[in-house]
Amino acid sequence: MTLGHAFETILETYQTKDSVLQLMWDYVRLNHSETLRSPLFPVILTVASYFVLCLPYLACDIMGKKWPAINRYKIQPDKMPTTAMLLHCSGVTLYNHVLLVFPAAVAQWMWRPSIPLPERAPTLLEFAGGVTGNLLLFDFQYFIWHFLHHKIRWLYVTFHAIHHNYAAPFALATQCLSGWELVTVGFWTTLNPILLRCHLLTTWMFMVVHVYVSVEDHCGYDFPWSMSRLIPFGVYGGPSKHDVHHQKPNTNFAPHFSHWDKLFGTHAEFSFAKTK
Repeated sequence: MTLGHAFETILETYQTKDSVLQLMWDYVRLNHSETLRSPLFPVILTVASYFVLCLPYLACDIMGKKWPAINRYKIQPDKMPTTAMLLHCSGVTLYNHVLLVFPAAVAQWMWRPSIPLPERAPTLLEFAGGVTGNLLLFDFQYFIWHFLHHKIRWLYVTFHAIHHNYAAPFALATQCLSGWELVTVGFWTTLNPILLRCHLLTTWMFMVVHVYVSVEDHCGYDFPWSMSRLIPFGVYGGPSKHDVHHQKPNTNFAPHFSHWDKLFGTHAEFSFAKTK
């Protein structure tokens, strides 16, 4: 397909569709279809997003009190991650990805056919609603999983205790998980968009947003632009809420939102980081 013909096809399709995302979707669909259809693409997308999104917080952790304008937003300013802690979490993350994530992705790539790309882009309502719906569904699933893995001692010691090595979470601790927990989280992240019948573009955006909010929840900083400050009425917990969970492990089990903990009586009040 020549560039001119591709442009004409994109323009013609865009003019006949309602979604404002159609032009962008047509461009990536027509020019990068082989990459997007690969079963490896979602894995590469999420892994790359994770390490890229950790970098700004990693810089804050390394600089520490040398950046007072940033450090004042640290939730537990007297507990900065050490080099050993950062290396440990990086090692666990790489170990899990090398031995679990990438072999599973390669196996999937070998037996699963390429994914067909729909011609129609999602509407903005479908796009935003799909991302929000997936976050809410995952929040419920992980709340139940998380609650059980704290209440049943064998589950906690065997699978979840590694994530609570640090009472003051930091970005690289986000995926400092046992293999079982990582597989479970990955399973829901993959399955939920299928259950909700989401467009592929919506699915990929959910994966990136989910990585972002997970990293933010563990970052240890309560910045003015944190999701918990942007979403009103206290429905979203964010880093301060999850920081309390690492200090009081039998509270605040939901990963993102606050309603399940309030309904089940496991909600612990948290205050935003005080700034001077």
